[in-house]
Amino acid sequence: MTRTGILIETENGSVKDTTLGVITAAAGQDIYALVLEEDPAAVQAKLAEYGVQTLVGIDAAKGDLGASPDLAAAAVAAALKEYDLGALLGTASAAGKDLFARLAALLDEPLASDCVAVDITEKRVRKSHFSGKTLATLKINGAVLLCTLRPNAIEPAKSVGGAEIETFTADVADTGWVRVVETKKGAAGRLDLTEAPVVITGGRAIKAAENYKMLEACADLIGAAVGASRAAVDAGYAPHSMQVGQTGKTVSPKLYIACGVSGAVQHFAGMKTSRVIVAINEDKDAPIFSKCDYGIVGDIFEVVPRLTEQLKR
Repeated sequence: MTRTGILIETENGSVKDTTLGVITAAAGQDIYALVLEEDPAAVQAKLAEYGVQTLVGIDAAKGDLGASPDLAAAAVAAALKEYDLGALLGTASAAGKDLFARLAALLDEPLASDCVAVDITEKRVRKSHFSGKTLATLKINGAVLLCTLRPNAIEPAKSVGGAEIETFTADVADTGWVRVVETKKGAAGRLDLTEAPVVITGGRAIKAAENYKMLEACADLIGAAVGASRAAVDAGYAPHSMQVGQTGKTVSPKLYIACGVSGAVQHFAGMKTSRVIVAINEDKDAPIFSKCDYGIVGDIFEVVPRLTEQLKR
């Protein structure tokens, strides 16, 4: 059994569901949940439901962890040493990728990022390669296994844990190289594409930016995030922040609904690991139909509003 740390991510005071999946990936290990910038007691009950044995609230003797990513990485590195952790897992979110990259550089250890599976005991991970054409199994030869997992790649499963609270104050200094002065968030109430359990995406067939309101109306009913294909982004219908694909964001939702998306390999690379794929397209020969679980041949401007109406009922 390996002492395994899990970097906990929260939102509005609650543990993110994507983080719960990361905890499940460490099932069978001695799990230490590492919490930064949050009252450990506020998340204790939830983490105990998913098998966390020890909950560690981390702060720094000097400096603000939230304002300095380098200080946060140094504090986590000190916690790894303090609790003799053999592995540290986190979510391959924007925050997770940033902190783990700094941590790997600080520790001079290899980092496996955006993985879809991990074997902590054997120090093996699985990653998507070559635009999603293949999955590679990699052996990590490092003193500490550092790994971030793709959001929604692993379904959370409850397991009994004590989640006993400990506090750790890291005696580390802030380098002052980078300082966060402001965080700007997207539209209120909109889910992050990479972490959403359901994604509905519009392709070139959406025809205009205002037509994404049709997808948003449907998305609001099913708790989905709205994405766009590269063709739609290149046409000016949506910002790059909404782009799903090889040159956009990679998503792994439980349900992916492609509306007017042809299914080019570059787009497929960004959503291949979705559990269920539904395609709606007028062209019965569109490549997306060879890659989906369910397909509807039809006009998205007829099918999506009817789907929305049915969901309202």
